[in-house]
Amino acid sequence: MTKALLIENGVVITMDADRRLFERGHVLVEDGRITAIGAGAADGMADAERINAAGMVIMPGLIDTHAHAGHMLTKGLGGDSDDWMTTTGRIYAEATDPEFWAAEAALSAAERIQCGTTTAALLFGGGPDIMRTEAPEAAEAHLAAILAMGVREVLAVGPNRPSAASVYRTWRAEAHDDVAVSPDVQLDVSAGLIDAWAGRSDRIQLAVSLPVFNAAELEDGAAIDLSKKAQRLAREKGVLLVQDGHRDGSISAADEKMALFDGRSLLAHCVDLTEADRAVLKRTGAKVAHNPSALMSVSGRCPAPELRAEGITVSLGTDAAAPDRSFDMFRNMFQAHRYHARHFRDDTVLPPSELLEMATIEGARALSMESEIGSLEVGKRADILLVNMRQPHLWPPVDPVQRLARFANGADVDTTIVGGRILMRGRKLVGQDEDAILDRAEKAFRLAMRRAGIA
Repeated sequence: MTKALLIENGVVITMDADRRLFERGHVLVEDGRITAIGAGAADGMADAERINAAGMVIMPGLIDTHAHAGHMLTKGLGGDSDDWMTTTGRIYAEATDPEFWAAEAALSAAERIQCGTTTAALLFGGGPDIMRTEAPEAAEAHLAAILAMGVREVLAVGPNRPSAASVYRTWRAEAHDDVAVSPDVQLDVSAGLIDAWAGRSDRIQLAVSLPVFNAAELEDGAAIDLSKKAQRLAREKGVLLVQDGHRDGSISAADEKMALFDGRSLLAHCVDLTEADRAVLKRTGAKVAHNPSALMSVSGRCPAPELRAEGITVSLGTDAAAPDRSFDMFRNMFQAHRYHARHFRDDTVLPPSELLEMATIEGARALSMESEIGSLEVGKRADILLVNMRQPHLWPPVDPVQRLARFANGADVDTTIVGGRILMRGRKLVGQDEDAILDRAEKAFRLAMRRAGIA
């Protein structure tokens, strides 16, 4: 049994069903879970490790429901977004090895810790045709690094499109082999990874990813066959089915062709939805990951406030960490408000309390983890942030929810705790060497650039 941890003297924002807030409260953590929470001081805990949270908010860890592994080491590449996509795809397929994915994972986890994101859902690759699931080694390296860093993660693994001409390079020092990739092999590898990591850690879960197909593409029997196989795998393993890039009728088309969705489906972006798309979301219980800072939110709009009004779960994702965005969920809360307020020309749309819900308890609900994380409640896992509110840009000390959603940023997080383990205290990583993480990532980056022939 680990020593109890008592966090006290802070403003406690619970995000529980009653949205309780204690102006001066405490949270007690024992064996990784919250065992007491309330106003004032806690009695009879003389032996507990204590954190004085005076001047801080004590709140649930932030939950990012859509991002990508690999992107931390592709920032700044390419002249525009299309060029970046092409360049990134080539790097992932032709220039990476397991060390690249491990070094990038540690870097990604470090940024998330420093921004207060305790849980993130990532696709293992980018776009529909560069998933690194031709073999298990890269994903194993990524997950081992995440496990060592201490954050919570859902990693979505799965196939490329059946039409993709996928050839990946397997590197051994300066030599490489070209490996042709098929969706069926990728599904087999994904199934093996799910089995290998089942029960290994309460902080690591896997999901099945599947490319999005529009109505025209679903006239192809290969697309339907692949979709059914991915759906069957997700349901057999009891994991989420994740898709990246729904828009303009693609949800209703997939529902009509094969009843693809249920309450364990997580659909990212969801821009320019049709009425039929929205009806499918409401009927099936599929969840939405809204990414206001993503490129797809430039080309189309996710009707997040309207979906929420219809009772559909809408969470927030960063789509991080490239080409032009970070893992900072506070920035995404602010951007989500401005994005929709500008659309409706009404700044009362998505008030601060709703934004904080989307970044915490609604994120947990989108990942089917609301019984474990997303709010500060007795029995839940102790994923907790301490946010330093005693700063000029967060002053005066009134309405902490508004200050968090409107004015805070990731750099205001003082302490990050996952499962009762302190990962950052006083803005310093605990048990990790930040310089070593940066140096390792730079080495992996430079090797990948050389292999890809990028100056």
